[in-house]
Amino acid sequence: MPVHAATFSDLDDLSSLFAGYLEFYQVPRPQTDIRAFLEQRLDRGDSTLFIARGDDGVALGFTQLYPFLSSLALAPAWLLSDLYVVPAARCQGVGEDLMNAARAHAEHTGACGIQLETAKTNLAGQALYERLGYVRDEIYFTYWLSLA
Repeated sequence: MPVHAATFSDLDDLSSLFAGYLEFYQVPRPQTDIRAFLEQRLDRGDSTLFIARGDDGVALGFTQLYPFLSSLALAPAWLLSDLYVVPAARCQGVGEDLMNAARAHAEHTGACGIQLETAKTNLAGQALYERLGYVRDEIYFTYWLSLA
């Protein structure tokens, strides 16, 4: 499965994939907002996006990582913020290929690890992450303060 770092030429496909991702998490947004958000990420370079395409060039999924510093490890790390595979391409290795691209990127950049979170109901995602060696945190809770 071809996976590559996304560029501006991938923006239309990324926007469609991201819309599917937001629908999966039941927070749909207007396509114009999605495109502007992704265009900003690519323009600023404040995240790293990977896109998976089938052999026919059709976009099948994406992942997005944000850099951060792990205070406990005293080292750089990556937050795998988003992972999405179109329903028709699930269980075909697309998610695994995207996760492996994220790992290779993290290793190449000298990161100490990759952090992610997912919905408690996303059992398929959890199975993939655990199969790839990710360990569910049983010590810390995640909190969120909405400033909207």
